[in-house]
Amino acid sequence: PCAGPVESKNEAAMSELVPEPRQKPAVPMKPMGINANLLGYIGIDTIIEQMRKKTMKTGFDFNIMVVGQSGLGKSTLVNTLFKSQVSRKSSGWNREEKIPKTVEIKAIGHVIEEGGVKMKLTVIDTPGFGDQINNENCWEPIEKYINEQYEKFLKEEVNIARKKRIPDTRVHCCLYFISPTGHSLRPLDLEFMKHLSKVVNIIPVIAKADTMTLEEKIEFKQRVRKELEVNGIEFYPQKEFDEDLEDKTENDKIRQESMPFAVVGSDKEYQVNGKRVLGRKTPWGIIEVENLTHCEFALLRDFVIRTHLQDLKEVTHNIHYETYRAKRLNDNGGLPPMTTETEESHESNL
Repeated sequence: PCAGPVESKNEAAMSELVPEPRQKPAVPMKPMGINANLLGYIGIDTIIEQMRKKTMKTGFDFNIMVVGQSGLGKSTLVNTLFKSQVSRKSSGWNREEKIPKTVEIKAIGHVIEEGGVKMKLTVIDTPGFGDQINNENCWEPIEKYINEQYEKFLKEEVNIARKKRIPDTRVHCCLYFISPTGHSLRPLDLEFMKHLSKVVNIIPVIAKADTMTLEEKIEFKQRVRKELEVNGIEFYPQKEFDEDLEDKTENDKIRQESMPFAVVGSDKEYQVNGKRVLGRKTPWGIIEVENLTHCEFALLRDFVIRTHLQDLKEVTHNIHYETYRAKRLNDNGGLPPMTTETEESHESNL
């Protein structure tokens, strides 16, 4: 009878020492994989439409320079390219105007609109180039003009109070007109392209290609390409600037087959097989400007405007302008020298 109470005390003590079993916390479920069906449409692809609207509002700038001897059809070709009267001659040029004694630079600006897209086109003409008896260093005014536009852009960039959108007057493309001699490039052609290819995108063009037979044209194109290669002259599109394999394949074809473009320009229309076409009338028929069997004008237009216009602008900004900018800032310890005008604007900003 005494053992009962003792056992009950021991059991009570044991029950105090042994804790009651606790419930295990609930294990959270593994997160489910992100599923497109679960989240639905996000709308990232609308960024393209946003960019399109933005650029449509601001518009585009494109500055094209034409260089070559008088009489090669520079003004006519530019008018044909943009199907507008945009050249110097069509902007009040006097036919009795004498050949300038030195190279002059004349820039004509136009606004072209197509399909709701506005483009401010500037055509820079170089009357007097190659027309003198002594053409030594006649490319210097052209090189000076191109560098002046880089300098103007650079000064706007380094200002304390910068404009939201810096006016772009830099030369994006230079069409160099080669005389259709059928023989070889002149020393002047080689010297010009050798000096200017480092500062601007040069596209060589054989002018008035209708003065040569098809065999002469093919042979002349091959000879020009060979001479440019031998003299180490890089024309646009430059090999080292090809970004990927697709660009390289496309540009290699242009470099090896199309360059230099043998073109014919005309801003007159004629009736051919019931259609109105741009062309040149000869005793043997109509030379159709946009017919690839007659000339390569359509290839040049597609190249400059439809496929490579934006790339021309990007190469100008990222390569030629950056090279000028780096050299300029390096030579002047980081900033271009301040003129009286920039000092005054600096003080007013402070």
